[in-house]
Amino acid sequence: MSTTQSERLRELLEPLVISQGLDLEEIAVESVGRKRVLRVTVDSDTGADLDRIADVSRALSAKLDETDAMGDDAYDLEVGTPGAERSLTEHRHFVRATDRLVRFQLSEGGELTARILEVDEEGVEVEVPGVKGRKATARRLAFPEIAKARVQVEFNRKDKKDMKEEEEA
Repeated sequence: MSTTQSERLRELLEPLVISQGLDLEEIAVESVGRKRVLRVTVDSDTGADLDRIADVSRALSAKLDETDAMGDDAYDLEVGTPGAERSLTEHRHFVRATDRLVRFQLSEGGELTARILEVDEEGVEVEVPGVKGRKATARRLAFPEIAKARVQVEFNRKDKKDMKEEEEA
């Protein structure tokens, strides 16, 4: 059975990432001009700040230096997080996106943009924003109903603290 370079790298690097309290989300080896770039994406339930990214980057670099996993050719190592508009593909991704606005592509066609309220083993409870003054409505989506899901960036959203302060005023 043949394994790809990404699979071999995952086997090598995932224990190090886990030891740093992070999840290994993605590994990609890409050619950029004459150079190769190894991109490692990590995350956790509490997020990954710059110090944690730097720590895991040093650990991964040391491990790669002591093996021939990347071969003899030069490469750059880039370690980062999934970013603001991440795709949700694993149960833990949906849990981490609780209270975020998400665009869902539905398995039977169509699209829905809604806020994730709760996540369980079978699916998600969402709140679909009201249109033209109508109230938001609740809806349940089972995971098999979801073909794709991507977090949406919100620029004008008030957080819970802001809304509570407005209610008290």
